[in-house]
Amino acid sequence: MIRTIMLGTAGSAPTKERHLPCFVIVDEGDMLMFDCGEGTQFQMLAYGLNAIKIRAIFISHAHGDHTIGIAGLVRTMALNSRKEPLYIFVPEGYEKIINSLVVFDRAMISYPIIIKGVKQGVVYRGKDYQVSAFRLNHTIPTYGYVFKEDDKVRFIPEKAKKAGLRGTMFSELLKKGSIKVNSKTFKVEQLTKRQPGRMIAYAADSRPAGATVAAVSGADILIHEASYSVAEKALAVERKHSTAGEAAEIAKRAKVGRLVLTHISARHRDAEALLKEARKVFKNTIVAKDGEELLL
Repeated sequence: MIRTIMLGTAGSAPTKERHLPCFVIVDEGDMLMFDCGEGTQFQMLAYGLNAIKIRAIFISHAHGDHTIGIAGLVRTMALNSRKEPLYIFVPEGYEKIINSLVVFDRAMISYPIIIKGVKQGVVYRGKDYQVSAFRLNHTIPTYGYVFKEDDKVRFIPEKAKKAGLRGTMFSELLKKGSIKVNSKTFKVEQLTKRQPGRMIAYAADSRPAGATVAAVSGADILIHEASYSVAEKALAVERKHSTAGEAAEIAKRAKVGRLVLTHISARHRDAEALLKEARKVFKNTIVAKDGEELLL
């Protein structure tokens, strides 16, 4: 099971109900963090998440509401005797900004922190997944991210049984690509099917873009900013954000499974209007709440 936990769902300023942007994906013990707003540590404690398990942090862009939480988080990891390297990804050219959040207390940090500049394409590989980046349209260089589980090969039970496969024959077929059973040779593609890996996409602060549709196409979950309503579209255009309806249009065009609206402006204390606006376009939509857990 892949868990996605929304830790901060506010826009530029926090509210009593919403902390600044952050969510984590937990896959078989690996924890990946996406953005790290102020208050992230508190939210991790509130929802029972251990910061030591974070393998990498993926920053969409270098605005303070998406980055300030890094300073305290890396220090707490040191206090908890972290030894494993921590990777932090940020749009290329903004590495020094992230480094400035780390070096002020560098003397006490004994574990490696590797800050990498992001371009489009695959930026990180785990045991059975990868994270890729795609360009968004915001006021400064900004990237969205796609978590993609590796495709899996699954045996077709009735075909495997009919062919006479048993015991170690299954692993042998996967390893060699073919196997001989009772004088008949079977190729792996005859007895298996490919199961697409699960996919979670994140489009942070951005105007809607065709590049986003292409990058997130077919995602099981799309987490997309929805700072404003259609009545505030002029403001969304000026500040290069999206309305709830525009996020829904992206989800519809990309044929995603679920749309999760986040980065909710403080002016929308009751996000019901945003939800209704989006559901007119894409029915399977929710407005994320802090602490919300999405399962795949």
